[in-house]
Amino acid sequence: MQFNSKLMNELSDIISPSGREKNVREFIKNEVKNYVDEITVDALGNLIAHKKGTGKKVLFSAHMDQIGLLINDIDEKGFLRFCAVGGINPHKMIDQRVIFNNGTQGIVCVEKVEDYSKLKLSNLFIDIMVPSKEEAEKHVNIGDMCVSKTSYYENDGYVMCNALDDRIGCYVLIEALKQNINTTNDLYFVFSVQEEVGCRGAKTAGYAINPDLCIALDVTATGDSLDGIKMAVKLDNGAAIKIRDNSLLVPEEVKNFLTELAKENNIKYQYEVLEFGGTDSGAIHTTKSGVPSGVISIPSRNIHSGNEIVSKFDVNECIKLTVAAAKAVI
Repeated sequence: MQFNSKLMNELSDIISPSGREKNVREFIKNEVKNYVDEITVDALGNLIAHKKGTGKKVLFSAHMDQIGLLINDIDEKGFLRFCAVGGINPHKMIDQRVIFNNGTQGIVCVEKVEDYSKLKLSNLFIDIMVPSKEEAEKHVNIGDMCVSKTSYYENDGYVMCNALDDRIGCYVLIEALKQNINTTNDLYFVFSVQEEVGCRGAKTAGYAINPDLCIALDVTATGDSLDGIKMAVKLDNGAAIKIRDNSLLVPEEVKNFLTELAKENNIKYQYEVLEFGGTDSGAIHTTKSGVPSGVISIPSRNIHSGNEIVSKFDVNECIKLTVAAAKAVI
C-alpha cells in the first residue's frame, strides 16, 4: 500500500488545537465526502461521516484536535504568557517555534530559573519579535491559541512531523474510507473534537450514535527508544491492539475480535499495555448502558512534541485492520 505523503503533510500542517478544529474539519470533510452517504457536524463540532448499512452500528473515532498554547497575558515588552491546552511538557517547549492561525510566529523562551528540574509553564514566554505590548496586540490577543511550527519530513520507512497525535488516526480513517468498504454494517466515522482536554467530543458523539461497537484510532507510546518508557510496543511491529490504558480496560471479546481479524487478513499486530493516557474509546465505552470498545493504536515516538515519529509500515497495517473491522460480521 502506497503511503499518501501529500495527505499526511497537509493534515500535519493544519492549525487546529482543541476547541478550534474548524480548519482541519473542513479539510477532512472535503477528503471523505465522496466515500460516505451522509456527513454531519454536531453541536460540539465533531465531524460524523456515515456510511449507511442495515447491520450493527460500528463507530470508528479519531480526534482532529492537537495540543496547543492559549495566551493569557501580554506584558509591556510584548512578551506573551500562556497556559496549556492539553498535556504540555515545559521542557519540550523550550526553543520551539509556534504559529497562530493568522500566520504570526514566535519562539518559546525561558526566563532565568535556578533549577531546571523544577521548570513550569509559568517560567516560559513567547517572543513574537515586537518591541511593546501595543505592537504585540496588533498580531495576538488574549485567548488566541498557537501550536508548534515544524517541518514535515519522511524517509523510506518513517514520518516525522507535528500533530501526529492524532492526525495519523484521521489519516488512517480517511485512507480506510477510500477503500470503498463493502459491508452491511452501519458505519460511523467520527473525527472528534477536544480529545486532548478530556475526550469531550467523543462523549457526545458516542451518546448520539449509541453504537454496538466502538474502535478508536490513536497513537500510543513505544518501548524501543531511550526515553525510559517500559512497554512491549515497537515501531515496525505492526498495528497495536490495545489491552489497557488509564481510561479503558478493553473487553476480552473485543481484543480477541481484532486479533482474529489480524490473523485472518495476514496483518502484523502487537499488543499494547499502556500505563498512562486514554483515547476516545475511554469516553465512549461508558455511554448509556455501555459500549464494547477497543483501540487500534499507531506506535509513535516523541508524543506531544513538535516532531513525532511513526512507521509507514505500522500505519498501513492499521489501515488494513480498520477496513477488516469495518467489514466484519459483528
